[in-house]
Amino acid sequence: MVSPFDAQGNLDCAMAEKLAAYLVDNGTDTLVVCGTTGESPTLTQAEQLELIRVVCAAVAGKAKVMVGTGSNSTAGAIDYTQKAATLGVDGSLQVVPYYNKPPQQGLYHHFKTIASACPDLPLMLYNVPGRTGVNLAPETIAKLAEVSNIVAIKEASGNLEQATQIRRLTPPEFTLYSGEDSLTLPLLSVGCQGVVSVASHLVGQPLQDMVRAFASGQIQLATEIHLRLFPLFKALFVATNPIPLKCALQYLGWDVGTCRPPLTEATDEVRQTLEAVLNQLELLP
Repeated sequence: MVSPFDAQGNLDCAMAEKLAAYLVDNGTDTLVVCGTTGESPTLTQAEQLELIRVVCAAVAGKAKVMVGTGSNSTAGAIDYTQKAATLGVDGSLQVVPYYNKPPQQGLYHHFKTIASACPDLPLMLYNVPGRTGVNLAPETIAKLAEVSNIVAIKEASGNLEQATQIRRLTPPEFTLYSGEDSLTLPLLSVGCQGVVSVASHLVGQPLQDMVRAFASGQIQLATEIHLRLFPLFKALFVATNPIPLKCALQYLGWDVGTCRPPLTEATDEVRQTLEAVLNQLELLP
């Protein structure tokens, strides 16, 4: 979920509340707040905790809330995760430590230590080497899947073979999620069970329909939905996420503001690309 800002760049909690409720009513069954799409690197911890409180209250009883509490500091991740846990979240998204590029043994101990410090909170690993600079290996993921409250992974390496190997090495109850909208359908074919989505802000119900169609054996229908939405999946990444997404939401009437620096506003080229795709999908009001 994006983090809405007002015209002065301050966190807009009223808009966050409205957007959270809308997403849940339109195909989303778990909200992820304070993640990449939520511009977590530019949110203060006070802002993050307030956003968590607002979203949890907005969707209480209707959907689950997962919060991005990962860090490249093990102690920092534990502290933030414990604070978030007191607010009633349903799970934590733990990104692979970025910049300091730990070895696989370091990654294993990082996540295991966080899980041990927060034993009552389910954790989802988040592998996105394009942003973190290091890949969480399938063998390491398999060892982490033995930890009772490490229950899932958001796999955003873009590598279908790696996702296949993760599925081979982990038990069925360990859930594999696509981290990229454009790869959700291919990943479903190797045992993925859903997607942590960017495009769901705009096409949440069709995405839900695609996943359910695949699960029920309606492969042709799932493929048709995927092919129809594919141009949108690509358009949302013609610039750094969430620059295109916030622009698209504004086209649809959502006053979520622009991104905080060092991210920028959408260029005219990005706007033209988005407008064309939104028109094609008949999403514009």
